Amino acid sequence: MGQGANPLAIRTKKYQLDKQMYTTMALKQVWSRDWWYALIPLVLLLLPAVFSFSWWWVVAAVVVTLLFVLVRSAQVMGVTQVEQGNPLFERLYYEIDQRQILMKRNEREGMNLTWDMIQKAGHSEDAFMLWLQQPSAEQLPSGWKGWVAKNFQVPVFVHLPHRIFNSPNDIKLLDSILRRKSLLA
Repeated sequence: MGQGANPLAIRTKKYQLDKQMYTTMALKQVWSRDWWYALIPLVLLLLPAVFSFSWWWVVAAVVVTLLFVLVRSAQVMGVTQVEQGNPLFERLYYEIDQRQILMKRNEREGMNLTWDMIQKAGHSEDAFMLWLQQPSAEQLPSGWKGWVAKNFQVPVFVHLPHRIFNSPNDIKLLDSILRRKSLLA
């Protein structure tokens, strides 16, 4: 049996996620979760100043902390620049059903996301957010590169604002699908 169009699928209007909007949402998510990482270089470089005070230790601590914040933020913003991130920012329409989420450029071209590729979902007043699964331990490199890749991952998500749905019933249907899939609390 072929995977044709499901007549009960939710079909949306075309939508393109703005890169600036993605960057803002991803940075908020990263820094709300990982803010304490910025304290590590600050505390480590201020420790010598406790025993032998010098303004050089304070300046070094602030500069290294700012550099860490800038590098981590640049890592998040880099998703908008790499070729692998391009599908997130193309003008697409979505067909959502019980089996999958089809992200289509046109009638013939598109990608499909199965529900097991979605880690969690969120529902705000004006949009749904579907976070994609992070790579498993087997997919990450080994050694220190794997540790860095695991601890400094960039969130990848699909943003579905309510305005792209054709009716309020489509919003309710997507909400119920997400609840049945245990992706939404």
